[in-house]
Amino acid sequence: MLAPLFLMLAALSGLSAVMLGAFAAHGLKSRLSESALSAFETGVQYQMYHALALLGVLALMRWLGPTLSLQVAGWAFVAGIVLFSGSLYGLALGGPRWLGPVTPLGGLLFMVGWAALVVVAARAFKG
Repeated sequence: MLAPLFLMLAALSGLSAVMLGAFAAHGLKSRLSESALSAFETGVQYQMYHALALLGVLALMRWLGPTLSLQVAGWAFVAGIVLFSGSLYGLALGGPRWLGPVTPLGGLLFMVGWAALVVVAARAFKG
């Protein structure tokens, strides 16, 4: 079942977002340019938002069951965190330039996840 996996991934994502945020505030502030630090912090924010969104998916799975739309939302949020936030961390820390086009793909996956939740909501109102 996906619920325990999504719970573990949400917890690890939330934990690592807090750790990376602290690392940025205390370890990177004097080492990165303002724009690189801002990019890193954006990655942390979106990682945390979507860790919480993944917890919301879990709550909906408990209420509605593990529908396909909820599974799509959960996996899209997980992949979005990896691609969007991960690419921003890499770029901020001087990673390869090919990470630049990865960031919008992660953002697109976040949108897919939210769109899947719109489908869940529409179906919940119908029935």
